[in-house]
Amino acid sequence: MAGGHKAHDETLGEFGLIDRYFAPLAGPEGLGLKDDAACLTPTAGTDLVISKDMLLEGVHFLGDDPADSLGHKALAVNLSDLAAKGAVPRHYFLGLALPKGTPADWCAAFAAGLKSLQETSGIVLQGGDTTASRSGIVISVTAVGEVPSGAIIRRSGAQVGDDVYVTGTLGDGALGLLSLQGKIAADEYLTDRYRRPTPRSALGVALRGLAHSAADISDGLIADLGHICEASGLGAQLEQALLPVSAQAQAAVAENPAVKPLIWSGGDDYELVFTAPPAMRAEIAARARAQGVAVTRIGQIEAKKGVRLVDPGGQLVQIGREGYQHF
Repeated sequence: MAGGHKAHDETLGEFGLIDRYFAPLAGPEGLGLKDDAACLTPTAGTDLVISKDMLLEGVHFLGDDPADSLGHKALAVNLSDLAAKGAVPRHYFLGLALPKGTPADWCAAFAAGLKSLQETSGIVLQGGDTTASRSGIVISVTAVGEVPSGAIIRRSGAQVGDDVYVTGTLGDGALGLLSLQGKIAADEYLTDRYRRPTPRSALGVALRGLAHSAADISDGLIADLGHICEASGLGAQLEQALLPVSAQAQAAVAENPAVKPLIWSGGDDYELVFTAPPAMRAEIAARARAQGVAVTRIGQIEAKKGVRLVDPGGQLVQIGREGYQHF
């Protein structure tokens, strides 16, 4: 994890920062974070699945977000990508750019957030880089997982007649951000869902051999299911009444009806949306129960392209913004 720029923690220096906060998170493949490389040996009979996500201050998180929650989220969003592929998490690499003068306690809390999720997920830090930032905090994580050879769950595998499922509840992350911004009433549950998403790693692995396609919901349900449909050359119809919504999100929408579209277009949920044949309904329900994850069937894959959300009367719901756009 050796880097090429000056220290961020003025009392430790760059290598002191690495030795104190990040070397304890490293596995043997990371060579103690003393080299500018790692040495990984894939498990025999597996394919490697690699995901990379960046979090930028002011774009993906607020400047006053707790450092431990940033460590958790930076790792969680990558674990969510691996889950959508049915991959078991193995290794990750961390790129971290910090403004000069970032205090040691921020670094300690950030590392603690990584450590907590790392221990529950089984993934291990194996290297990366640290550098100085002239404009806010930048966090980049590259995660590596494994699937049995040929068993990856792709976006492009959806088939006509497949059921569409989602895990957990929708809209909590986007509403949590609004809560933190003071645009809706404060709600600890929603803000925690925004700051500390729960990657569905174990369920993702359990869906191998059942799901035809999957994606994680980072940009919003309509947008991310849209990626599945586009990759598969198909479309989908969803039933608005079936979308799973938490009691806290329901209360926020009741008080602020204008935010209701965030249930299907808001990002930051990091739940899974996946498709599977109707014959798999009982097995999917059983495996979801075994993992303690709520799974809801919300629609069906169709030949007609595009994603359509309909109300109980069968009328098309005005979707508005489909999901988060980076550009």
